[in-house]
Amino acid sequence: MSSKVTALDLESGENLGDKTQAYFDLCEEKLGLVPNVLKAYAFDEVKLRAFTDMYNDLMLGESGLSKLEREMIAVAVSSVNHCFYCLTAHGAAVRELSGDPALGELMVMNYRVADLDERRRAMLDFSVKLTERPAEILESDRQALRDAGFSDRDIWDIASVAAFFNMSNRVAAATDMRPNDEYHSRAR
Repeated sequence: MSSKVTALDLESGENLGDKTQAYFDLCEEKLGLVPNVLKAYAFDEVKLRAFTDMYNDLMLGESGLSKLEREMIAVAVSSVNHCFYCLTAHGAAVRELSGDPALGELMVMNYRVADLDERRRAMLDFSVKLTERPAEILESDRQALRDAGFSDRDIWDIASVAAFFNMSNRVAAATDMRPNDEYHSRAR
């Protein structure tokens, strides 16, 4: 399934429930677009709601992690997984939130070459290890996060964001999900 083809006629809004249409209208108002990932999930409103509820909780809810840090995790994980959709969409978010287009591009290519403080480097190192070698996560990895200033709740949030994007990257790859064209030019 590409971003242009879905199970529903989303261009006209036909077959969308009232709540979904209202949510898409809100996206259009706030973002200037309806992200293609939402359109892809719209074939099943229960699945769409589950996806958006989890996304909104992890990325917008209360956390010791800033919105930028959560987006940085999304990009670091998506870089490992070579997820075109998430690298494009969340790379744009890093550019926008940081005000630094170069940081956004460095994050997409290799966060290790970006000028990051110890806290963010530890967060991303943990997220990438959790992505590449989850069975090798040890107490020393969690302690490294604590030493960098993260609480146990923050560690939960880091792990949850990383895990969510690992799942999302795999769904995007499996369905040939493509990012909205608008993401390519944002905050450049």
